[in-house]
Amino acid sequence: MSSAAHSRSDWASSVREITSSRIVLWIAFVLVHLWLGLVNLTGPGLPLGDVSYVYKFWTDQAIVSHYWVGIDGSWVYPIVALVPMLMARVFGPELYSSTWFSLVMVLDAVALAFIVGWGRQRGHVDVGWWWVLFLLLLGPIALGRIDSITVPLAIVGMLQVVKRPGAAAALLTIATWIKVWPAALLAAIVISVRSRLRVIAVSVATSIAIVLAALALGAGSNVFSFVGQQAARGLQVEAPVSTIWLWAGWAHVPNVYVYYDQVLLTWQVRGPGVSTASGLMTPLLALVLAGVVIVAVLAMRRGARSLEVLPALSLAFVCAFIAVNKVGSPQYITWLAVPVILGLVTLREGHGRSFRTPAIVVLVLAVLTQAIYPYLYGYLIGLNAVMLLVLSARNLLVFVLLGWSLVAVWRAPGLRDERWFASSDAAVSAASWPFPARKPVDRARAADGDRAADGDTLDRSP
Repeated sequence: MSSAAHSRSDWASSVREITSSRIVLWIAFVLVHLWLGLVNLTGPGLPLGDVSYVYKFWTDQAIVSHYWVGIDGSWVYPIVALVPMLMARVFGPELYSSTWFSLVMVLDAVALAFIVGWGRQRGHVDVGWWWVLFLLLLGPIALGRIDSITVPLAIVGMLQVVKRPGAAAALLTIATWIKVWPAALLAAIVISVRSRLRVIAVSVATSIAIVLAALALGAGSNVFSFVGQQAARGLQVEAPVSTIWLWAGWAHVPNVYVYYDQVLLTWQVRGPGVSTASGLMTPLLALVLAGVVIVAVLAMRRGARSLEVLPALSLAFVCAFIAVNKVGSPQYITWLAVPVILGLVTLREGHGRSFRTPAIVVLVLAVLTQAIYPYLYGYLIGLNAVMLLVLSARNLLVFVLLGWSLVAVWRAPGLRDERWFASSDAAVSAASWPFPARKPVDRARAADGDRAADGDTLDRSP
């Protein structure tokens, strides 16, 4: 072997050793969060505007003026979103933004600890690296919205769904009452897991407790006001459906333009057909979600294994929530990290199909999103052709992901699929985490449909 080849081999070995180190990963995790916090505080485009102005204003109203959004009046968010917003005031209003970052970083640290295994020998350091890289590529929006609270909660919930479905359901339900999107993950769980009744019961009980607490505080019907607030809004510029009017505005079609909604504090499109499209988006979303459910149920009835279905089904639901949505804010891309992490971890434990394609596509989506927001957002609302191309590419990739995930759900193999037993590496050791170990199973037993997982709480039927 030549000296150059030796050098390349040594370099590759050094890189593998460094990237397999939990300590190096945690250092990178901290540095990325510090960098994103710095960009949020000092970067152009006011990336932290929602936190430092809007969220803080709502808490000022509550503490100073005694007017509580979601309780004394309608609100765009579910009621539990008030909790992290109020927690950011714990060190005083002057440190609101920095306290917010600290809160997000703590939650992200807990999620990363679940990913890498809390110091156990078997962890998923490579998956942790993927998430840290995703956060870096996505940019300041990864920390600067209420979604950054729900994502780590959802990661922990999804990684616990097999061994602790009740705890997973409670976490995901709480996250849903902060921002609605984790309901997509709950739907995927209910369709694919054996313990669906426990998940439904815990989710309903948690929701009832939250609603009763809000009613006790005097919320009345305002506890559900976020539903009407979302249904009544127009088309935000980043929404995939808005791309039609953005390009029409670029082409100077009469009466098509971008404007700022003073109530919802968002940039939206206006023009012929916008009101009709806005009214159709909610029923269209329901129709698409119903289609996802049908594909998943048919796959499960065909004998698909739950661990084969759940990650791709979670991705399909989340992609549908983004693709067929009248909002489409840049922070929505953070949601995609949850099913991708679940898919990568599941694969590392010897279950499921390769998640390399969605992992790469989501990283590209993160880069495109940071290019749009916050640095060049002004060019987007100014209908710059290059930025419209970037946004169009981002929105198209969401549909690509949706298609990939539906195909993955449909093609999910079952116990009788020979591919499942094609490699002796399919058996996972008893130390596996967070998924329980699968005992080695012979083909005869598989043909009889016996379970291949020791203590597995998932099911093969819908």
